[in-house]
Amino acid sequence: MAKTKVVKANGPIGIFDSGIGGLTVANAINKVLPNEQLIYFGDTAHFPYGDKSPDSIKYYAIRIAQFLLQHNCKMIVIACNTASAQAYETVKDFVGGKVPVINVVDPVVEVVINNKKFKNIGVIATKGTIKSDIYAKKIKEKSKSVTVASQATPLLASMIEEGFFNNKISRTIIHDYLSRPRLKKIDSLILACTHYPLIKPEVEDFYKGKVAILDTAGIVANHVAEYLKKHKITSKTKSPKHHFYVSDFTESFEQSSRYFFRNKIKLEQANIWK
Repeated sequence: MAKTKVVKANGPIGIFDSGIGGLTVANAINKVLPNEQLIYFGDTAHFPYGDKSPDSIKYYAIRIAQFLLQHNCKMIVIACNTASAQAYETVKDFVGGKVPVINVVDPVVEVVINNKKFKNIGVIATKGTIKSDIYAKKIKEKSKSVTVASQATPLLASMIEEGFFNNKISRTIIHDYLSRPRLKKIDSLILACTHYPLIKPEVEDFYKGKVAILDTAGIVANHVAEYLKKHKITSKTKSPKHHFYVSDFTESFEQSSRYFFRNKIKLEQANIWK
């Protein structure tokens, strides 16, 4: 188990994902909590997590958590639905209560359950997240009257990672997935991959306001803010300096990262697998 000194209120928030998707969460947290320093790790060497085995994902998640602890992070946010589904409990056990670990599934489930208008919920995600059936299981544990229709959309994360969104190609693929029979009767849709907020406008265009689209990034950011406030560990640092690490440098990641943080991002490569 990792041993590290825990930095309190002014310590950074550690965030990780398999690629750029978690930057949607980092960006949302930055907007809600502008005084918080962020340390982001994109595991580009192993992207995408959606087609990896649970054991592999747990191994990657533990090594990344260790890296974030070594940087004195006061909280770890698993900004990946697949890793949240497959490795959340493993990371919690590894951290051993030294710092809080937040996943991207539970905050969204709470929002869904608390909104009584949602009766027929759709979920789109990677194969790994859909195979785990984590959203359906957690939602049905809390409400027997809600139905959940899950649809794997394996092309979307890779498409977004390569910068294909808000264009003809992305619209064609998105429309094909959303037209699948199992999503026909939904009243709300969970974008259950942190890459997907980047295609939210295209998803909204498809449904023309008839289906509520749940953006995980904003929901998770609000949850993080509430947690820090409740536990009195909100930072008051002025103009914090963020750090962005990748396990394998890619030009597409650098370009996409600046979509969120403009030119503030300087990518650093960190080979944590040695």
